[in-house]
Amino acid sequence: MPHTVLISGAGIAGPALAHWLARHHFRPTVVELAPALRPGGQAVDFRGETHLSVLHRMGVLEDLRRVRTTGSPMTFVDAHDRPLLHLPTEFAGGDIEVLRGDLSRVLHESSLPSTEYLFGDTVTALTESPTGVDVTFRHAPPRTFDLVVGADGIHSHIRRLAFGPEADYVTHLGHYAAGWSLPNHLNLRPGTGTFAHNTPGRFAGVGADHTDPTRARAFLVFASPELAYGRHDTDAQKQLLRQAFTGLPWHVDHLLDSLSSADDLYFDSISRVDVPTWSSGRIALLGDAACGATIGGMGTGTGIVAAYVLAGELSRSPEDHRGAFARYESLLRPYAQGCQKGGARTGSFLAPASRLGLGLRNGLLSRRRVLDRMLKAGEHISTLPLPSYATTPPTRPGGVIAVWPRERAPPPPPPPPRE
Repeated sequence: MPHTVLISGAGIAGPALAHWLARHHFRPTVVELAPALRPGGQAVDFRGETHLSVLHRMGVLEDLRRVRTTGSPMTFVDAHDRPLLHLPTEFAGGDIEVLRGDLSRVLHESSLPSTEYLFGDTVTALTESPTGVDVTFRHAPPRTFDLVVGADGIHSHIRRLAFGPEADYVTHLGHYAAGWSLPNHLNLRPGTGTFAHNTPGRFAGVGADHTDPTRARAFLVFASPELAYGRHDTDAQKQLLRQAFTGLPWHVDHLLDSLSSADDLYFDSISRVDVPTWSSGRIALLGDAACGATIGGMGTGTGIVAAYVLAGELSRSPEDHRGAFARYESLLRPYAQGCQKGGARTGSFLAPASRLGLGLRNGLLSRRRVLDRMLKAGEHISTLPLPSYATTPPTRPGGVIAVWPRERAPPPPPPPPRE
């Protein structure tokens, strides 16, 4: 009988792992707290041969090319909208840039034919035995799985249950980031990217929505020691943003005014995850849950690569999960940590602490030679020689989606075709 694997998290790494596990004849189940896939969101990118090779082997590369954005150049301006620094599309957008929601949908559809999805549910307890992991859900009946994988991000619930409290593994890096959608009252044109203004320790940016020209997206970063707030308390998060940015010049007041009606606020610290060992018995961590960085750590591409390797190593020794987990970590840890280092510099890059720092950043990156060196370094970091694993072709559509309590939830409709 095929081995059963429970995956927590239906964002990016979770569906990617489910896809590969099914091709290696495992039986994956994905549990997701949200009631459905999350649409929209910030743009994410893939860069370099390693990322693109895994996407090609998955069979989703062309699907992602069809929904790719026009890229996300960034122009830093002064308080009167005069340009100070322009970063081209390839700096932030890599080889392929897509909206996070589009990527999630493509990966979900790719894994759906042979994956059971439990939306609107979460794991409440894990008890490991010599033969499996007994899992208690908030809504679904208890079940036993051969293996459990936490692919549920920096604030991983599985990591907390199986490895210990978040404070033991997550380090605040000195900045917070926020993003939300708003009406495009500034008449920003799609394809022109993000326009941003800095004061020391503060970054405020806004760009036209990639799919709806009547909408825009705000993105703010500010320096701060670690703050106490509820992760799901959006009113408190909005108040923290107002406190950090009220009174700043440029279009900041307009962005803050739009906060009152924002229903899709993203707010989090820029943090790093360091877990000494990525597995414990029959439970393993994947992607940001194991070695993540909030922004700038190539977490999306790393998660895709890690899912490919984890499933492949399990296929090499399906009766020896400990050996498979050890090989997976040995292959991926140096690569993931190298990519992760970029996240440590993201806050200070976007929001330098002083006027001198702002001037140095703008001056250095205005030189094409410096910019090219940075792009080359990023390409080198994102490169990993990929093992080859024997797989079967993807199965036909017809997967199962379950929502607890017992309601059926079809996958979201595909986005409208783009020009």
